[in-house]
Amino acid sequence: MSVSGSETDSVASRRSKKPKYSKFTQQELPACKPLLTPGIVIGAFSLIGIVFIPIGLASLSASQDIVELIDRYDAECVSANDKVGFIQDTKTDKACTRKITVSNAMGMYVKSRNDKQLRSKDSGSMITNCEPEATSEDGAPIVPCGLIAWSLFNDTYSFSLNKKAVEVNKKNIAWDSDKTKKFGSDVFPENFQKGGLIGGAKLNEKLPLSEQEDLIVWMRTAALPTFRKLYGRIEADIMASDEITVVIQNNYNTYSFGGTKALVLSTTSWIGGRNNFIGVAYVAIGGICLLLAMGFVVLYVLKPRALGDPSYLSWNKENPDQSN
Repeated sequence: MSVSGSETDSVASRRSKKPKYSKFTQQELPACKPLLTPGIVIGAFSLIGIVFIPIGLASLSASQDIVELIDRYDAECVSANDKVGFIQDTKTDKACTRKITVSNAMGMYVKSRNDKQLRSKDSGSMITNCEPEATSEDGAPIVPCGLIAWSLFNDTYSFSLNKKAVEVNKKNIAWDSDKTKKFGSDVFPENFQKGGLIGGAKLNEKLPLSEQEDLIVWMRTAALPTFRKLYGRIEADIMASDEITVVIQNNYNTYSFGGTKALVLSTTSWIGGRNNFIGVAYVAIGGICLLLAMGFVVLYVLKPRALGDPSYLSWNKENPDQSN
């Protein structure tokens, strides 16, 4: 019995465990392998520093130019004897008048929720993750459900500038993406704030959630326990030494959990409100990069090294044991 050579080769190839050749498995894909010469490293760090530091300084300058007035009113607009009882008593008038003197001219300008329910009318019965504000006393689903919506901020403010009433524009205070994608135009409030314990503001049952911007702003939860929410815009010039009178309806209960609240009047800039973090971060990163670049320059000048010098290879260095 004889076996031809071609048959032997085919059997051997089937039995072979050698993997199929590919550039991916053999790590032969084209790649960029930059050569980090002293000039490239120094230039890269210098470029980052030169770009970042001006941006940081500009951000800090813009932040410092913002005029910001903060008036904490929760300690003054409440009875000192029984703060929680004062807030919870629905028969007590909670109006409080505060006067704020402008120091500089101000130019014009979590989890307890169900996002699917907010987006579509067809998902109105979805109350997952909404306990304990998921259903009403008769078992009907609450829209919007959850503790975040239930605790909607309900303090109100009326402003007058030099004894003349000033209108607050509450339009377009929410993100357009939130209004169009996260809150449905066919979703209306149902059974909201109708339980035994009222958490905050009530909603207009005739308006869809996409048009109730106070709710949309409040539902964008903050990452930190200290946060700010946009209430509205005063579209009028306020000059230095002007006096703003604010009549506050102190309804929101921060006293039961030891929280604080304050009214902030602020101008804006191209970076938004006052925020020094961005400017400090850019200046710090730029400064570090410039220091590193200067360090590499000093090392390159004091201890120069020719690129590709074979004398620095380990096998070319003199062995101390063999030198004697």
